[in-house]
Amino acid sequence: MSFVIRMFKDSDGRQIVDLFYETIHAVNIRDYTQEQVDAWAPKLSGSELEERVKRFTKSLGESITYVADNEGVVIGFANITEDGYLDFMFVHKDYQGQGVASNLLQILQEEAIRLGVKRVWANVSITAKPFFERHGFVTVQPQTVKRRGVSINNFRMEKTLLR
Repeated sequence: MSFVIRMFKDSDGRQIVDLFYETIHAVNIRDYTQEQVDAWAPKLSGSELEERVKRFTKSLGESITYVADNEGVVIGFANITEDGYLDFMFVHKDYQGQGVASNLLQILQEEAIRLGVKRVWANVSITAKPFFERHGFVTVQPQTVKRRGVSINNFRMEKTLLR
């Protein structure tokens, strides 16, 4: 399987929203209840779905965002803010364990170093925690967030970047 890492463009928005939903419901369901994944990524249609695409596109466009592209299909995406916050990192369920996330993370870390960021951090799901640990992140604290009134456990993790 081959893919390229490229900068996000607005036209990726719909594929990213679909990937976000599908990954949470197919992959994160291993570590979360159906109620939790439904609260985290509810099934939307019509104008609600279009509004989510607009919100994702705007948010991702305001940060440094890369996508993994396999012949025009977005198979992963990740972003970082200029102060080092890794907000999103998702890989399509059919491309897990194939280096997509590692490649995205490497590029984001290089961007952070270029910007002079000394530390990157993320709010990491139970599912993604082992990946981040393998890449040198340490848990700062467990936390519980609320999505649509449902409690979801995750971890605040961070990594000091070496120059």
